[in-house]
Amino acid sequence: MGKKVRRQQTAATNNVHAFRPSHTPRGWDPLEGDGDGYGNPREQRYVKNVAPRSPGQKVLLDAIDAHNLVVALGPAGTGKTYLAIAKAVEAFEQGQVGRIVLTRPAVEAGESLGFLPGEMEDKIAPYLRPLFDALTDRLGGRSLKTMMKNGEIEIAPVGFMRGRTLNNAFVVIDEAQNCTYTQIKMLLTRMGWHSTMVVTGDPDQSDLLPGMSGLADIAARLEVLDSIGVVRLKDDDVVRHPLVAEMLGVV
Repeated sequence: MGKKVRRQQTAATNNVHAFRPSHTPRGWDPLEGDGDGYGNPREQRYVKNVAPRSPGQKVLLDAIDAHNLVVALGPAGTGKTYLAIAKAVEAFEQGQVGRIVLTRPAVEAGESLGFLPGEMEDKIAPYLRPLFDALTDRLGGRSLKTMMKNGEIEIAPVGFMRGRTLNNAFVVIDEAQNCTYTQIKMLLTRMGWHSTMVVTGDPDQSDLLPGMSGLADIAARLEVLDSIGVVRLKDDDVVRHPLVAEMLGVV
């Protein structure tokens, strides 16, 4: 009887993966992504270039190729952040820049999260997760972790950018509608030699008090300069679920 029980226990141990539920919970790690559900990082890498899925997206990609500074305005779902990060990864892999710098304001979207425990990295991680998601999608979790350890990729909130000069870098300023005019001006003047900077945001979705966002004003002032690309994406460029574009047209 004892031998039979031991054989059953051994079989159960050997086949544990067959009985493990697919919805096993796992905590999220910004350097590992969402993983495969079992605590293993999802390794995914796209070696081909990103292709535009709308006329506006093509204009944006062409503008990034032609200008060192591009401001991309448009509603949610038009791929502003994803395309900017994809071009940053492409520039790094082709040796055009030596590092990628991504920044966005740590502004809560309409609700207070209260006091967040942990170190500084833990406190700002929820605000920077969209950038980690896009990078993981383009590089894979392992490559992203290695590049961040090597200093080839840096992700930081806007408050950490003052006083710096970003040479030989591809800089993406995301969610710029949540920056004041002074903050955006400060960020733009961080640009150094042999660098490209892309500013993305939707002036209609600012989480700041009315009149505080500086994105629309900055874009209007820069649009008169031929050396700077200002791209205005529209509802027709939304590449998420078709209902997103329909809702944006009525709300």
